[in-house]
Amino acid sequence: MGETTSLTDAVKLAAGISLTEAVKGVAARRIGLADAALDTPEDSPRRTARHRARWLLAACARLAAVALLSLAFLLAGSLLPTGSQIADADRQAPVATAKKRVALVIGNSAYRYTPKLENPRNDATDMGAALKKLGFEVLEGFDLDKAAFERKIRDFAAALQNADVGVFFYAGHGLLVADQNYLVPVDAQLSTVSALDFEMVRLDLVHRTMEREAQTSILFFDACRDNPLARNLARALGTRSAEIGLGLAPVQGGVGTLIGFSTQPGKVALDGKGRNSPFAGALVRQLGASNDDLSAILIAVRNDVMKETDRRQVPWEHSALTGRFFFNPAAAAPAPAPVAAPAQAPVPAPAMHLRSSEAAEAWNATKDTTNVAVLGAFVARYRDTFYAELARARIADLQK
Repeated sequence: MGETTSLTDAVKLAAGISLTEAVKGVAARRIGLADAALDTPEDSPRRTARHRARWLLAACARLAAVALLSLAFLLAGSLLPTGSQIADADRQAPVATAKKRVALVIGNSAYRYTPKLENPRNDATDMGAALKKLGFEVLEGFDLDKAAFERKIRDFAAALQNADVGVFFYAGHGLLVADQNYLVPVDAQLSTVSALDFEMVRLDLVHRTMEREAQTSILFFDACRDNPLARNLARALGTRSAEIGLGLAPVQGGVGTLIGFSTQPGKVALDGKGRNSPFAGALVRQLGASNDDLSAILIAVRNDVMKETDRRQVPWEHSALTGRFFFNPAAAAPAPAPVAAPAQAPVPAPAMHLRSSEAAEAWNATKDTTNVAVLGAFVARYRDTFYAELARARIADLQK
């Protein structure tokens, strides 16, 4: 329906007739009624009582037709929006834009030269499932050696091109040496100093890749566990073994980046006793249950972890995000703007001598409806009659 569509056109579309023709027909019927009234029985002495009864029945039928037709026009005009209102609704409706959201989750449990970690594979599996439910394209890697780890990062970089959001989650061993954070593949031995370059994956490699490709980068590291491989490296470093630190060093991201750690810088995280580590378990639960923004989610995660570990582990993050980020896209979508109810077109009042009978006939046809809009239209049309009060009472009963 175009913006210039009128009430007349709307009724023509709804009823399949011309409003002008309909009104002319009603007027002709009323004139016919008046002529018939003037043609009284005194002017036709041969008219019998039977003829008089037929005349009265025909007059009542015509009056009922007038009332019902008027009510139909009223309802058609009140229930159909105009073209300009439809255009306004189209302009106000939010346009759904699909955002590209990509995640890489890695869980390294089956280390070859140190005891197996029980939780990281579970942590990555559950994190990947949670992100898939939230609409992310998820790349997964489990028990990756150095070559497989680097391939996954390359695949992640390719998938991140033109992405709005990138998420990286890592669970496994990590290592801090000379203020540099490393992620540990499952085939690392760390028996020589050069192993740092040839056996490890630098955390900042992932960090730089994400910031280069995605508008928003979110990184989670559950990698601050006590690492037996650090002792191998300490022997290789000799007097430089003091360069090996506990946990991971703090990392600062660029604009649009948040980096979260399972515990504070320089501290060691706990593995936990169940399926997941305290940090990963809390994070997965919050992502699945909360519609809050990321900041509120991380506060809830921190409280959960502190409670589970008796305050021995305090998750920590650095944020340079410039706005609120929602993992659940439905929580971030603006509510659609309400469309104003169409204004009722003014209806000319009929002649006073027909008003009461018309309202009575219309009320007989309307009184049993449960449609509040129809009753509201009746009140607007016959607001100065007794039947309008009955319609208002009916509306009140329906709205209880």
